[in-house]
Amino acid sequence: MTELKTTPLDALHRRLGARMVPFAGYAMPVQYTGIMAEHAQCRSKAALFDVSHMGQGVLTGEGAAAALERLTPADVAGLKPNRQRYALLTAEDGGILDDFMVANMGDRLFLVVNAACKDEDFAHIEAHLPAGVRLAVWTDRALIALQGPAAEGVMARLGPAAVVLPFMGVAEVAIAGIPCLVSRSGYTGEDGFEISAPAAEAERLADTLLADPDVAPAGLGARDSLRLEAGLCLYGNDIDRTTSPVEAALTWTIGKRRRSEWSFPGAARIRHELENGTSRLRVGILPEGRAPARAHTTIHAADGTQIGEITSGGFGPTLNAPVAMGYVRRDLSADGTAVALAVRGRMLPARIAPMPFVPHRYKR
Repeated sequence: MTELKTTPLDALHRRLGARMVPFAGYAMPVQYTGIMAEHAQCRSKAALFDVSHMGQGVLTGEGAAAALERLTPADVAGLKPNRQRYALLTAEDGGILDDFMVANMGDRLFLVVNAACKDEDFAHIEAHLPAGVRLAVWTDRALIALQGPAAEGVMARLGPAAVVLPFMGVAEVAIAGIPCLVSRSGYTGEDGFEISAPAAEAERLADTLLADPDVAPAGLGARDSLRLEAGLCLYGNDIDRTTSPVEAALTWTIGKRRRSEWSFPGAARIRHELENGTSRLRVGILPEGRAPARAHTTIHAADGTQIGEITSGGFGPTLNAPVAMGYVRRDLSADGTAVALAVRGRMLPARIAPMPFVPHRYKR
């Protein structure tokens, strides 16, 4: 743990008695009082997550949107001011280098990328920028996610300007007097906010939020179970260099205009798959019984043939049942299809199911 990087909230985690674990090169809290309780807190009230290990940066200069579009299928140029969207960085072979968030802040594009990939992502972006477009990586910022149905009420008391934001809206907002960049987004399926704040003010901001009786801290364990119930991908598990946006059921990230231009990395493969289909697809899976199926569990057809593999799996506290997602043969990917999962030497029944497993409650 001594060789790991720390976030600006490291002292707070230890003060609150968090169980710390290595994650993406950082010492991160996996839980405080327990994953089940923290998961329920987010679904019923509001949970505070430290996601400061994520990479933050800004693109500036004339042509910044066009420059980023050379690296992603997303419609960046069409993104309206104070709006953000989920996007993918694609490789020349159509694989996914990372998923990220991009926001149009008027005079700049704000980017948030995954912790494990951030050095490679920013190097990749910078290497492809034309003259006049600059990338500034923010190394002195924290990122805090306030998630859950009570999040709006908390923000109404501490940063009321954020309450008017719709889902995927972004604005500069003062929270308890601290200047922040706030987006109405998150990765739990719940309404909520992601708050970028100066590192020096992060602990004071977190303490202020946690002082609200509706807010409690939550760690990576609950974050994972929440995003799995919400049917959201985890990079490195559910998507990676070997998966394409079409296989991953993320074709909605490809802008309509981009589908007419095909001017992004991997366009040839992605276009072929959109027009002709793929051999496999990412699907939701509901195991029968109580035993969860973890990542790398093999998926089998009725005749015993292996047809795929679980990429994320665990217990869904909201459903009080196991949930999973993974890739299966396209011809056996329809909702309701019966499959079997090889768990601890036994073949357990399961079925293909639509995602999300728990309905999203975003503020539209």
